[in-house]
Amino acid sequence: MKKTTLLIMAAGIGSRFGGGIKQLEPVGRNGEIIMDYSIHDAIQAGFNKIVFIIRRDIEADFREVIGNRIEAMASKLGVEVGYAFQSREAVPAGVEIPQERTKPWGTGQAVLAAKDLIAEPFAVINADDYYGKEAFVKLHDFLVRYDPARPLDFCMAGFILKNTLSENGGVTRGICQVDEHGFLTDVVETSDIVKTPDGAAVHGEPVDPQSYVSMNMWGLTPQFLPLLEEGFVDFFAHTQPANPLKAEYLLPIYIGQLLREKRVTVQVLETQDQWFGVTYKEDKEAVVASFDRLLEQGVYAADLFSDL
Repeated sequence: MKKTTLLIMAAGIGSRFGGGIKQLEPVGRNGEIIMDYSIHDAIQAGFNKIVFIIRRDIEADFREVIGNRIEAMASKLGVEVGYAFQSREAVPAGVEIPQERTKPWGTGQAVLAAKDLIAEPFAVINADDYYGKEAFVKLHDFLVRYDPARPLDFCMAGFILKNTLSENGGVTRGICQVDEHGFLTDVVETSDIVKTPDGAAVHGEPVDPQSYVSMNMWGLTPQFLPLLEEGFVDFFAHTQPANPLKAEYLLPIYIGQLLREKRVTVQVLETQDQWFGVTYKEDKEAVVASFDRLLEQGVYAADLFSDL
């Protein structure tokens, strides 16, 4: 069986969630967190390696809430588990970090934190997003067809905007521009998208609710990592100086840049699944109710991992 890795970005503390570690909030009947469902769906789809990207200061809590449990389950299934650590200090040689900077450097840096653990095609997801089963199957099937002669052919799960909105406030989404062959041409990071009776809007201007959006669910290859390092150096040379305390090196922004330079291709794999996540504290109740419905519909077993 070909090795494919699921890379889970779990280093963030959700400020809008009220300062707690939102990735570790229970949402299932038996105390499952959103990550449990993603890991279940990925293993069911065929992924056989899991890498968590976390910060050192949440390691103990992380292992207690999910890491130790997932390691025990994974070892029975022959699934490898690893940890990578994102830190503010992991920057290119010669970069001076502002003393006032407290946060790491964004999702692009998060993936770089795992570069020494990845030698195979991999998927990247956010820890606090529920993606549904379909996207994991499509990404896995794409990645196992990896052709070393075309190492910069990537993919992305294309969610439908209306399936990704919050009832409790504006959200930021990467709205995708896609050509007639289903390939991504650009990702436009768009903030404060709100749900409306007619679909969606940004500052009162309608947005097509059927648009594809990126939910940071990418299918990538090991050959992407040197490009990502190259982009990180460029970020500190050209982007970070304008906003040294808050600038972030973001995965969709950099992939969009590579697309405009025609250095990579990204096939958009449509998924009709309903995304949900805990962006705001008020979202949690709806997420818990959603997992209850999935359990009642038989999408998941009461003992989540029992069917693997």
